[in-house]
Amino acid sequence: MKRFSRRRSFGDYLFSFTNGFFMLFVMVVTLYPFLNTIAVSFNNGLDTIRGGIYLWPREWTLQNYVSVFQNPHLTQAAFISVARTVVGTMVQLFCTAMLAYVLSRKEYMFNKLVTTLFVVTMYFSGGLIPGYMLIKQLGLLNNFWVYIIPGLIGVFNMIVIRTYIQGLSEGLLESAKMDGAGDFKIFMRIVLPLSKPVLATIALFIAVGQWNSWFDSMLYTAGNRNLTTLQYELMKLLSSATSQGGTVNVDQYKNVTNMVTPVSIRAAITVVTAMPIVLLYPFLQKYFVTGLTIGGVKE
Repeated sequence: MKRFSRRRSFGDYLFSFTNGFFMLFVMVVTLYPFLNTIAVSFNNGLDTIRGGIYLWPREWTLQNYVSVFQNPHLTQAAFISVARTVVGTMVQLFCTAMLAYVLSRKEYMFNKLVTTLFVVTMYFSGGLIPGYMLIKQLGLLNNFWVYIIPGLIGVFNMIVIRTYIQGLSEGLLESAKMDGAGDFKIFMRIVLPLSKPVLATIALFIAVGQWNSWFDSMLYTAGNRNLTTLQYELMKLLSSATSQGGTVNVDQYKNVTNMVTPVSIRAAITVVTAMPIVLLYPFLQKYFVTGLTIGGVKE
C-alpha cells in the first residue's frame, strides 16, 4: 500500500525551529549556573577573582576540594547528612507506606476521618515556638533522632502512596486473606513489591528533602557541632560571605596553598553538597511517570 505524506509547510518548519530554539534556551539557562559552579570549583581561586570563568576552568586545580576535605568538622557534618538521609528515607518511607495501606482499606471505618485529620496538618501547624518546646520536652535537642522522629509521616507522600495502593487489584489482596495472610504479611509480601514505582518516587522526594535540610539543624542541634549537617555549615559560610560583602574567613579550612579563595571554597562545597542527589536522580527518574501518574490520579 502506497503511503502518502503531507509536505511540510513553512509554518511547520517555523514551529519546529522555534520549539527547538526555545528548548535549547531553557536547557542552557537551567544548566549554566551548575556548570559554572563546577568550573569555578576546579579553577585556581586567585585566577577566579579576575572573572571570565564560564563553562571551563582556566587554571585547573584540586586544591579547593583538598581544602574542603581537610577540615575534620566538614567531614563529620557530611557523615551526619549522609546518615540522616539514609536512615530518614528508609524509616519515613516505611512508616508512610504502612499508614497509607491502612487508610486505603475500605474495611477500616475511620479511614476518612483520620485522612482528614492528617490533611488538616498540611495547612495548619502549631508554630515555630510550640514546635521547639515540644522537641525540647521530648528530649530531642542536640540529638540525632530529631532529624528522624518529627518527620516520620509525610502527609502528601502518604496520599500519593494511598491512591496508588487503592489502584491495586482488590482480588489479589482478598485471595491472600483467604489463604490466611494477615494485614502485615499482605503489606510486606504483596503491597510493597507491587508499589515499587511509587515508593521509588517518594523515596527520592524524601531523600532530597533530608539531604537539603538545614533549618532543623540550626534550631535543634546548633549546640552540638558534632551533629550539624553539611548543608547547615554551607549555609553559615554563605551567610558569612553575604554579611561581609563577599569575603569570608577561610582560616578554618587549613589552606595548603594560596590558590584557595572564599569564592572557590563556596563553589567546591556547593558541588560536594549537590553531587550525591544529581548522581542518584537518573537511576530513579524512570519511576516518576508511573509512580506519580498512577499515584496522583484516582479513577
